[in-house]
Amino acid sequence: MIDHKRIGCPKLRAKVTSAEEAVKHITHGCTVGMSGFTGSGYPKAVPLALAARIEAEYTAGNPFRVSVWTGASTGPELDGALARANGIEFRLPYNSDPIAREKINRGEMNYFDMHLSQVAPVAWQGFLGPLDVALVEVVGIREDGLLIPSSSVGNNKTWLDRASKIILEVNSWQNPALEGMHDIYYGTALPPNRVPIPLVRADDRIGQPYFRCDPDKVVAVVETDVPDRNLPFTAPDDVAKRIAGHLLEFFQHEVKKGRLPENLLPLQSGVGNIANAVLTGLLDGPFENMTAYTEVIQDGMLDLLDCGKLRMASATAFSLSPEAATTLNANMERYRNKMILRPQEISNHPELIRRLGCLAMNGMIEADIYGNVNSTHVMGSRIQNGIGGSGDFARNAYVSIFVTPSTAKGGKISAIVPQASHVDHINQDVQVIVTEYGLADLRGLSPKQRAKTIIENCAHPDYQPALADYFRRAQENSYGLHSPCLLDESLSWHQRFVKTGSMRA
Repeated sequence: MIDHKRIGCPKLRAKVTSAEEAVKHITHGCTVGMSGFTGSGYPKAVPLALAARIEAEYTAGNPFRVSVWTGASTGPELDGALARANGIEFRLPYNSDPIAREKINRGEMNYFDMHLSQVAPVAWQGFLGPLDVALVEVVGIREDGLLIPSSSVGNNKTWLDRASKIILEVNSWQNPALEGMHDIYYGTALPPNRVPIPLVRADDRIGQPYFRCDPDKVVAVVETDVPDRNLPFTAPDDVAKRIAGHLLEFFQHEVKKGRLPENLLPLQSGVGNIANAVLTGLLDGPFENMTAYTEVIQDGMLDLLDCGKLRMASATAFSLSPEAATTLNANMERYRNKMILRPQEISNHPELIRRLGCLAMNGMIEADIYGNVNSTHVMGSRIQNGIGGSGDFARNAYVSIFVTPSTAKGGKISAIVPQASHVDHINQDVQVIVTEYGLADLRGLSPKQRAKTIIENCAHPDYQPALADYFRRAQENSYGLHSPCLLDESLSWHQRFVKTGSMRA
């Protein structure tokens, strides 16, 4: 039975079909732009049907692989199912699925890790090649053919505009009260026609609530009723609480010094338990009337909205625990005027981040003693997830902050190392590093001053003496003394872990 309320356009209603029929429009070698940013707003039915078709083709002895573009990570019905079926030849721009991660690290899947703000412009520039199919989840289709966006916006506007064919999933699990929350801006252009984006405050609206869509390109509409799937957040442990406490003290200090207003500047927070714990820590802080200009709205931001300390949150998607997603879905009317969801080319746009003066708080895998940060690779070569939007915000933020527990793997890995095994954020883009042991304010410090500050404030006590010893010997034996380095030893900690399972000597 077709839901006429969800699918109001007669022309598109006539194209309602099953997921199994819809995937016939996707063939071997296709490039498919799919909706989804974290575990929100991604298509659920068609990717599963596509995975089943791929497996059937392999059984029949036929190759079948596709290239997949998304907004960021997605859910198990998309990345997990297609990776398990060995159906992804090429993936961009971000992945957190464990099956896909293993295939990438075994060299069985090509992966292009890129800044999230750059995906849509690069797609328009044509560097990535043609986009064959857009597969996008929506809340509904209006009678006039406009699409009501779902719980993530991501790159959907670009996929709908660029694709030769469009498949829509209309998900009735998504609350229809999402209508009106979105701000879809159609004013971006490539050089030389680029103009300033007219957004000067985090709560400005500069676009329209709907996606435009050429109905003649729509080849299938599939009805679904499936929830978004995000992993639950763990309750903040002592380490996370201590990191949050250091940041609260830092913000209060900056307000007292007159470098931040009393309501702070727009907050940006990366995805994960530590980042969410920092947001939760703001519940106990003195700051009122705050705003957020970020990628994702997490549980901690809902709590801040509920208590009234956060006035407005702008993002491109939700990244909520199952419990928080249920709460939001049941109370969407109450939250709708407190949130704005935008395309990620706007939520992550360097021009806007710099203009608004965002306070960027992102996680990392490791930092070296000079403040270079690795947020993507374990031991220099194994991709963990991807850079995501951390680079968009870090380089352009008013204050660029990276947080992490001081150790991993039960103390066998130090997050502070002599030299980062991979660098995503150069030291010029890293202003503050925080672990449970303290905060290192690196602004205005030379490399050697940075090293001393990071070792003393952020390193775990078990690794602090070895770091201090390395730094002392580097100053005595380095080729140069601006950023002292022992070339034959700087990555020995990582090599030791690979060989023995621990960085400890």
